[in-house]
Amino acid sequence: MPREIITIQAGQCGNQIGTEFWERLCLEHGISSDGILEDFATSGNDRKDVFFYQADDDHYIPRSILVDLEPRVINNIIESPYGNLHNPENIYLSNDGSGAGNNWASGFSQGERVFEDILEMLDREADNSDSLEGFNLLHSIAGGTGSGLGSFLLERLSDRYPKKLLQTYSVFPNNEDSSDVVVQPYNSLLALKRLAKNADCVMVLDNAALTRIVADRLHIQNPDITHTNQLVSTVLSASTMTLRYPSYMNNDLASMLAPLIPVPKCHFISTAYTPFTSNNAETAKVVRKTTVLDVMRRLLQPKNKMVSTTPTKSSCYISILNIIQGDVEPTEVHKSLLRIRERRIAQFIPWGPASIQVALTKRSPYLQSQHRVSGLMLANHTSIAGLFSRTVLQYDRLRKRNAFLDLYRREPIFADGLDEFDDSRDVVQDLIAEYRACESENYLKPTTTTTTAFA
Repeated sequence: MPREIITIQAGQCGNQIGTEFWERLCLEHGISSDGILEDFATSGNDRKDVFFYQADDDHYIPRSILVDLEPRVINNIIESPYGNLHNPENIYLSNDGSGAGNNWASGFSQGERVFEDILEMLDREADNSDSLEGFNLLHSIAGGTGSGLGSFLLERLSDRYPKKLLQTYSVFPNNEDSSDVVVQPYNSLLALKRLAKNADCVMVLDNAALTRIVADRLHIQNPDITHTNQLVSTVLSASTMTLRYPSYMNNDLASMLAPLIPVPKCHFISTAYTPFTSNNAETAKVVRKTTVLDVMRRLLQPKNKMVSTTPTKSSCYISILNIIQGDVEPTEVHKSLLRIRERRIAQFIPWGPASIQVALTKRSPYLQSQHRVSGLMLANHTSIAGLFSRTVLQYDRLRKRNAFLDLYRREPIFADGLDEFDDSRDVVQDLIAEYRACESENYLKPTTTTTTAFA
């Protein structure tokens, strides 16, 4: 029985990533831009039902909710070749169309007003599912709608569907360059609190790393949003491949996430992919030969990771899941794991099993690939705390000057004070401390307090 997943696309970034994702899924399952199954794809053994359902006229419709507070991006989707793919009843646009103005507090407050309408869409999709497993939220944490409204949705979804998995694909801002959004550190910190407390798993996609990969690996000197979104859609597609082309293991979301997240608090997952290709880049570097060992070694290289972190000597992997696609023999995987272990390429936590989990999955028969093997790594690594530390540092700089706080005080959540900021900072600081603690051998040992007996 398929375990369905409902995808929520929030804000400009979420909807742009979602558009690329659904285009790729249609190509991988042999579905046309109008949702009609192509003649050559009628005898496939894939599970389309996880992300699509069939309408009365046999069209395939995505299990998706499109949400935005300003109309530009969603209007572009409606006018695109894939405009007829989505269910029009599952598209929510704010009536005034003014957006959230890159203000987390505005997006969160508007969530209070519009949630009933969005909830009706979510409940309808959930009721249409035979065995709903969870929700995917696609969003950015730096702006207003994806960050603020996305935070509100996470809070309400975890209350309303406590037994369903909440997974997010969260695009983190480029902290290395100056941003058009001056209040980006405020928005990021406030959203991080919800990701830490309400999500079961967060796939971290760092804009700085994505831009670097496009420039370095695809040889595009002035990358635009189309190139980075295509990378994100590749990760989205590869990370759901075992659900859509199932094998004997990792064929539902829970079995994928369980070994990745042994500590519930540490549920921020970084990704790496190889080999990179792009429809928009003729100059993409070509990997001449791909073996399982070659792919698994490349996945562990920092230049292929989609998060910009600087590991310290004590940084280590909590867990790794490699999703290997292509024509692969299990014996190849076993030999590759032995070689990686011998050379100690990956450093693991001292208090848990030091092993790389591997999931083998089929490729879509409808998409031609120039590589025999490709791979996606989902890794839980303690160096991710560095990304959160940078966010806190930038927040502290702004807060020290009390800059731009009037924008937030106008909204109800900050009407009685700025405690929400302080609380969010504490939550993120606890998260950083938890990841740092994971690097210690004594992590699982209870802290004992010595008591002195008096005669």
